[in-house]
Amino acid sequence: MTVHGADFEIRTRGENHILDITGEVTKAISSSKLQDGIASVFVAGSTGAITTLEFEPGLLEDIPAAMERLAPRDGEYQHHLRWQDGNGHSHVRAAILGPGITVPFRNGKMLLGTWQQIVFLEMDVKPRTRQIHVQIVGE
Repeated sequence: MTVHGADFEIRTRGENHILDITGEVTKAISSSKLQDGIASVFVAGSTGAITTLEFEPGLLEDIPAAMERLAPRDGEYQHHLRWQDGNGHSHVRAAILGPGITVPFRNGKMLLGTWQQIVFLEMDVKPRTRQIHVQIVGE
């Protein structure tokens, strides 16, 4: 079993910016030279999330709308009351989705569905530069 790490940086426009990062994860797996295994994709930060979805315009509107219903921006959050930074909802939204996923790969290719992409979701209220870490384990 071999472990290979790769990192890349993304810049966001702030809250509700969703980026397709499938290509960067594909490059990380390819550069590892591993054929079969798993890739763990993780964002360092408490107001960003990583998941999979079909990266299409309808969902790029539906996901923020769903997040607004689950953790409304104008709700009362103890984090915001304590720090006055306006992003209590951002932390809650990121916690719901989580900071990372694990994707299996075989013959050097991720086992994603036809319409499934790996995406980063910015939950914070301001633009950010994010570090994405990909840890690949396999043979």
